[in-house]
Amino acid sequence: MSNADIRSAVRPDWDQVLLDIADYVCDFNSNSELAFETAHYCLMDTIACGFLALDYPACTRMLGPVVPGASFPGGARVPGTSYELEPVMAAFNIGTMNRWLDFNDTWLAAEWGHPSDNLGAILAVADYLSRQRRLKGDAPLKMRDVLAAMIKAHEIQGVLALENSYNRVGLDHVLLVRVASTAVITRMLGGDREQVLNAVSNAWIDGGALRTYRHAPNTGSRKSWAAGDATSRAVRLALIAMTGEMGYPSALSAPTWGYYDVLFKGREFQLHRPYGDYVMENVLFKISYPAEFHSQTAVEAAMTLHAQVKDRIDDISKIVIETQEAAVRIIDKTGPLDNPADRDHCIQYMVAVPLIFGRLTAADYENDVANDPRIDTLRDKMDVSENTQYTKDYFDPELRYIGNSVQVFFNDGTSTDRVEVHFPIGHRERREEGIPVLIEKFESSVSPRLADRQWEELQALCVDHEKLAETDVDDFMALLVA
Repeated sequence: MSNADIRSAVRPDWDQVLLDIADYVCDFNSNSELAFETAHYCLMDTIACGFLALDYPACTRMLGPVVPGASFPGGARVPGTSYELEPVMAAFNIGTMNRWLDFNDTWLAAEWGHPSDNLGAILAVADYLSRQRRLKGDAPLKMRDVLAAMIKAHEIQGVLALENSYNRVGLDHVLLVRVASTAVITRMLGGDREQVLNAVSNAWIDGGALRTYRHAPNTGSRKSWAAGDATSRAVRLALIAMTGEMGYPSALSAPTWGYYDVLFKGREFQLHRPYGDYVMENVLFKISYPAEFHSQTAVEAAMTLHAQVKDRIDDISKIVIETQEAAVRIIDKTGPLDNPADRDHCIQYMVAVPLIFGRLTAADYENDVANDPRIDTLRDKMDVSENTQYTKDYFDPELRYIGNSVQVFFNDGTSTDRVEVHFPIGHRERREEGIPVLIEKFESSVSPRLADRQWEELQALCVDHEKLAETDVDDFMALLVA
């Protein structure tokens, strides 16, 4: 890219990557029953994650208006609370609570991420638009519009991630949340193709957050509100584009100053799959354990071994964990773990807790559990290494496995079986097994915070795909107000 003449002031053509996103958002209409059904369950799962996060003061202190005490009557509601906010801050609130516990859906490829992060922007804007339309006597949006927007946001984020690793240049995956949400929200606001292009070009020009907060020695709680930050910025950029603000055609490819040269080492994106329904149809649900997804099957293997080792914790000499290359790179962690954000990105910690206690919940990352000396003792005895077959299966588009194995060895020379799990319960291959667990997660998370009649109405909607899809967005959001 850098060999082009940077002196020329001739306005370039739009980058093809930007054109493809705009054309998809403006012209594509999904007819996939599987995609809409999966989006329905994704909506339930993400709301459950947000309600669960409300039990944690570290999350709730981040919520509310940007200026304490400010309100926006008729604005977007924040589920599980009484807040009514303008849509930019509402997106931050919803995105933050949905992501706080690292328990929402996941997409794993050259880049990983959590496509339901986009729901922060989508729900906030859909509720705001619906309430404003109703005030004017116009029809509000339907929940099917929300599901359709989710499918598109999932697809944009997921396809951009398939062959392009942003983490390898030090950038956080929430960059893709900002890009996907900006495109979808601009269209929801009534933007035409040019306005979508303008908005998305600005999303790329924003650059990307550094992954500093996700990795030792700086792991911290910003990783729990980074998605909220990305969705709120997306709404802001969309609103700016709707005023007629200009865009930047070669935001990616401009020599010297474009995204490729500045942030991607001069490489162009590799995009060999057209946008459609693929990502929503194949998204991974994080159902059983609030743990970084590369470790999900390791946790499941440790849970299987719990009964064999729970009475022999002091006799363990070594624990061997085989995993994928990505897990070795991002969650293989030794030394002190300073906070919950540090612990839920440490594969050793996430294996030790279920071996000892037979469980892994969000509360298990807090100090009360982390101070148990047995956890760090077991961590010190763990050997984590890459299994090249797991890495190969991880990248295979027909498999998308997330394999891990765990084996425990004892001082007397005996050992457990080597327990191997190729894909977790949230994988498409285990949908039939996983959906009842997802529904249970939704019910146990949401029902305690709502009035009985309110919960009964919400539950009746969520078991009926067609009824939910035809529900007005503002009516649905009213059922989530606590």
